[in-house]
Order: sequence, then structure tokens, then C-alpha cells
Amino acid sequence: MFAVIQQTLAITAPVFAMLFLGVALKRLHWIDNAFIDTASSLVFRGTMPTLLFIGIVKADLSTALQPELLLFFVIATLVCFAIAWAWAIWRVPHVDRGIYTQGAFRGNNGIVGLALATSMYGDYGLSLGAVLGGVVILCYNVLSAIVLAIYSPGAKTGVLAISKSIVTNPLIIGVLAAIPFAYWQIPLPAWLMTSGQYFAQMTLPLALICIGGTLSLNSLRRSSGVAVGSSLMKMVWLPLISTLGAWLWGFRDADLAILFLYFASPTAAASFVMARAVGANHELAAAIIVITTLAAVVTTNIGLLILQWGGWI
Repeated sequence: MFAVIQQTLAITAPVFAMLFLGVALKRLHWIDNAFIDTASSLVFRGTMPTLLFIGIVKADLSTALQPELLLFFVIATLVCFAIAWAWAIWRVPHVDRGIYTQGAFRGNNGIVGLALATSMYGDYGLSLGAVLGGVVILCYNVLSAIVLAIYSPGAKTGVLAISKSIVTNPLIIGVLAAIPFAYWQIPLPAWLMTSGQYFAQMTLPLALICIGGTLSLNSLRRSSGVAVGSSLMKMVWLPLISTLGAWLWGFRDADLAILFLYFASPTAAASFVMARAVGANHELAAAIIVITTLAAVVTTNIGLLILQWGGWI
């Protein structure tokens, strides 16, 4: 148990370090709002799509392609999205419903989920997690694009407008562009992959620094109620429902643990980037990311302890 806590801390501590660095840089006036706007745009339009593209291209689809597990994850994600959205409609102010919903269902699987899966189950965790990650990315970005388009200030909510927001989303384009290369194992020049990795490696530091630069005590106070509600949905209720569903479906051992780790991951940094890109309440998105990342140290380990105690993993 203590080893798992150390693993979780080893993954989440660098995330917090970059967040606090963003806070410090803003306080020192080394970065300003203009930098945050430019850097967030660069992440959304360039570095993050490149990161997603490279991650899928490098995934070994033949090693861990499990249609039943992938199907369950898609169904569970849709159910979680529907629950979060329904609760937001009932309990959250109209302007914040998109951010609440995205924060409640969109996990940081590329950093926390995959890293813990690999740490616990080695090559199997890495291969299954990477293949699952491709499905995760596509589902999360399509659903986020829909709900943010509906609730973003001044957004057009017709079917054509929402469809356009999906097909023009750089993150979705990055995923779709990578699928043929991954499926048919089309090789890319080594220099191009290396250059792409250099570019993609800027994603997480830039995104987290921008989140930290946006945080302030006033913004945390303003968004505290909604942020805590979304965080509880993300870190407690939806992982509980999804993991119970996986257990009832018949998943056990490594498959059940990896599904749990993906469901229980804190809110992804990409949620802040997308919120800022569409002019939504990015301060609320930043607060949800901070709260869920902190909560992950506790909830992830409690969940794994319960699953181990029951003899299911």
C-alpha cells in the first residue's frame, strides 16, 4: 500500500510543482496574461495535438487490442458524461455547466492513469493503457467539444455549429490523423519523430504553468462551490459507478485495476486549455484541476486498497 502511495505522489508532485511555478512566475511578473493567452493557444493548436499524434502512432495496437474492454470504457464514459451533464443542468449555473461537466468526466489518463498502470503492471499496463488512451482521447475531446460549444459565451448551438467545433478541434484532428499511421504501421522519418517529440514535450509544462498563472485566491473563492462539486463527481462518484460497472461486467485483476486507474484519474490539464480556447470560465477549470490532482493522492490509493482487499485485483 505504501508503495502505491509513493508511486502516486511521484506522479502528482511534479504536476503540483509546475502549477506552483506558474503561480510564482505570475507573482514575479515574469509572465503575464498576454503570455498565458499565447502559450495556451500554442498548446491547444500545436503542441498537444502533436503529443496526441505521437502517442497514438507509437502505441502497439496488436499487443493489447481488447474490443470488449474498449467497448466498456466507451459506454462507461458516455454514462459518466450523461450523469455529470444532467447534474450540472439541475444544480450548476448555466454559464458554468460546460466547465463543470468537462471537469467531472475528463481524466488525466495520459499522465496519471498510464503512469500508474505501467508502474503496477509493467509492459502489459503500458500497452493496454496506450491503446485505451487512444479511445479515451477521442471520446473525451468529442464530448468536451460538444458541451463547451453549447455553454460557451456567444457560442452557436445548432447541429452544424457543434459539428464544426468538433471536426475543427485540433486535438481531435491530431487523434484522427494518427490512426492510419498506427493501424497500418506506416513509418515516419526518424528526424520528424524526434522533432515532433521536442515540440510535444512542451505541452505539459506550458499548460501547467498557464494554469498556475491563472490561479489566485479570489478566483478559487469565486469558483469554490462549483469546483468542489465537480471534483467530488470526478474523484468519488463517477469512479465508484464505473468501477462497479466494470466489476459487474466481469473484469478482474489487471484489467479491472487499469480501468479503475483511468476512471479515477484527476481532471486533465487539457480541460483548461480547451476552456480558455473557447472563452469559457478557465479559472473554474484551473481550480477543478488543482483540487482533483490533490484528491487523487487519497482517492486512488483508497480505491486500490478496496479492490485488493476484495481480492479482485
